[in-house]
Parts: sequence; C-alpha cells; structure tokens
Amino acid sequence: MYVHWKKLHRHGMRRAQEEVVPLYEGTRHFRVYCSNVVPGMLQTEAYAAALLSTIATFQGTPDDSPEAAASRVERSRVVHEGGHRFALLMEETVLRYRIGDAETMAGQLGYLLAVMALPNVSLGIIPFTAERRVWPLEAFYLFDDHRASVELLTAAVNVSAPSEIAVYAKAFSQLAEIAVYGSDARALITEAISSLG
Repeated sequence: MYVHWKKLHRHGMRRAQEEVVPLYEGTRHFRVYCSNVVPGMLQTEAYAAALLSTIATFQGTPDDSPEAAASRVERSRVVHEGGHRFALLMEETVLRYRIGDAETMAGQLGYLLAVMALPNVSLGIIPFTAERRVWPLEAFYLFDDHRASVELLTAAVNVSAPSEIAVYAKAFSQLAEIAVYGSDARALITEAISSLG
C-alpha cells in the first residue's frame, strides 16, 4: 500500500505516530535500516521534534512536532519492554547529519550509546570506509516476516508480499555483514559526539 505523507500528516503528525502502536506492540523481531536519520524508535524527544518540525515545514502540513515527538517517544517504549528484539542498522552519515542543534545531536548520540547496551538491541553502524556489497538504500523497517515499510520522500510504501519482504530481508542481511558493532560502533558514535564541539 502506497500512502502519501501529506495525506497522512494533513492534520499533523501525532496521529500517525499513534496509529502504528499496535504494529509495534505486536512485532517480536524488528529489523530496521536507516541511511538518513536515526530510526524513529531510537530517537530522543528533542531530535524527533527537530526532525518532525522540518518535515512539517517541507510538506506544508500542520506542525504539531512537540506532540508528535512525545508520541514517537511513547510508542518507542517497546524497546524497553520484554518480548521484542531489535536489529538496527545505520549508515555512519546518520551520526553526522545535523538534525537540530549541537546539544540535540549530542543528546541523541548519547542515547544511542545507552540503548545499544540493552540485551534485546543490536545496533550496527555501516562505516564510511566499508566496502559496499549493497549500496545505500531508502530507510526500511521489517516487522517480523509479515510487513516491510519503506520510507520515500513523498510516501510510505507498506509491503506485504512474501517475495518482496524476502528481498528486503536479504538486503538487511547483506548490510548487516558490513556494519560494525559493540566497541567499534561505540567508537564511531563517540567520534561523532566529539566532532560537535
């Protein structure tokens, strides 16, 4: 299903955050790849508010970014609840793109360091220097093996065909192979924090 963001956000973005809560609560295994921003479920409220305000301005839709950011953080509670596993991949560029001011970015990057220590979270960073087996792609979220949500500039594409979900799962696996984890990922995040000064 192809859903235009402008239509989804015509009354603001808070409702769009709340509508996916049942999907988040029902998913046991999340696989997320983001090439452009920190995945929504790992965003701090300040980072989310800065990002969502920028999106509302670009789209010309109502800016309810403070409320939408609070809803986004609330729906992300699944990261801290039992019964959910998260495999998240980000391009190193995500650590460097300035969403909000330096303080917002420092808080966001610090939160990544904290959340990657959770036992149900695997956070991989694909370094600038990684030899590419898969080119940088649009952001996508895999919800168990039932749905893939792909984020385009103008719309969200929700994929339910098993053959297409399998292609996204294959891409995720190959991207995961070139990512770094643990202390190597922490070093990239810490380096990005240091560059904010």
